[in-house]
Amino acid sequence: MNRNTLKLNPAAAKTKRLPAGQTPARQATPAPRPASAPSLAPRASAARPPSAARPAGNRPPRSNDGPAHPRPAGNAARDGAPPHPLRSRPADGHPRAPERAGAARPPRAESAGPRSAARPAGGAIPRQRPAPAALPDTGERLSKKVMQLKDCSRKEAEQYIEGGWVQVNGKVVEEPQHRVDRETITLDPNASLMELTPVTLLLNKPSGHTDGLEELPTPPRAGGAPRPPARGAKLPPPNARLLLTPAQHWEGDASETRVLKRHFNHLEADVELENGATGLVVFTQDWRTTRKLTEDMGTMEHEFLVEVQGEVEPDALKPIGYALKDERLDLPQVKVSVSSSTPEMSRIRFAVKGSHPGLIAFLCKKAGLNILAMKRVRLGRVTLADLPVGQWRYLAGWEKF
Repeated sequence: MNRNTLKLNPAAAKTKRLPAGQTPARQATPAPRPASAPSLAPRASAARPPSAARPAGNRPPRSNDGPAHPRPAGNAARDGAPPHPLRSRPADGHPRAPERAGAARPPRAESAGPRSAARPAGGAIPRQRPAPAALPDTGERLSKKVMQLKDCSRKEAEQYIEGGWVQVNGKVVEEPQHRVDRETITLDPNASLMELTPVTLLLNKPSGHTDGLEELPTPPRAGGAPRPPARGAKLPPPNARLLLTPAQHWEGDASETRVLKRHFNHLEADVELENGATGLVVFTQDWRTTRKLTEDMGTMEHEFLVEVQGEVEPDALKPIGYALKDERLDLPQVKVSVSSSTPEMSRIRFAVKGSHPGLIAFLCKKAGLNILAMKRVRLGRVTLADLPVGQWRYLAGWEKF
């Protein structure tokens, strides 16, 4: 038989052929079942036993089944035996010890009052917020008083205050936001806005302090304590910026510049110095000084006085000259000479082009010299002079780097 031959339905193949003119009889269709009218009478249900008499099942007790009783275990309900006292479990599922006969439970402690009476209708407990305290009369800003006194703009009034020309009850106040009420405000008759120029501070950094190139950490918020260091961690050296305070100003300062609080704001330091060295460190607000110290640093001469152990002869510095001429080391231009020498200690003068931390220690190691102390005494044409260690002074108008 060919695969493409159409297969007929087996049921159709068994159908008998009828003679011509005769039609097949139709099969009788079963009559549909008549729909019964809905009954309005209540459905009779079998009488259900009360929940107390119902035997134990698998479903948990319901709230509408009446009082909850411990269910018997095993066939105790059929046999009529009382349930085992240790097998009876309350609703929480934990077995409890049997109660002694005649023992009465202690009465439940009564609350001070109904809880529903303490809450409002919505159920939320109102929060009792303290009444705001009355703010005291803080007066007006000092800048506004100066505006009225000097008949000037607000910006000029703030400049007079920041310049240290305004006194409140005989005391200089440099904060324009300072509040005054009935205090006596005095303006210096020699007040001038021409003196509000950026300043440059020269510090004689002590040994063990950083050079101040990094900013001071942000102080903690009001009421917050600084985070203590980890146990066993080494504390960082103190920052040289901590010495820039009015108390550390040198009394022999020849610039005759009045010390103001604004002189300690926005100070930049661009010249490096080793932590173990002392000497001249520059902090400035003047952008022209910053540009001079950064752009011309490669050609600016730094003079150091280095104290070494023992007596040093001029011939002992020849290894330093050999190292400076070595092209493989590629060292900057350096001038070396013996300033003074004693059997106990000698002073060697180094004049280095540019800032190169660690260079002097490297050269002294080449010559076999043991460094005792190092101090930078000159930077360009500005000298340290007689400035004591740990104090600072202003850069005078005639001094140039």
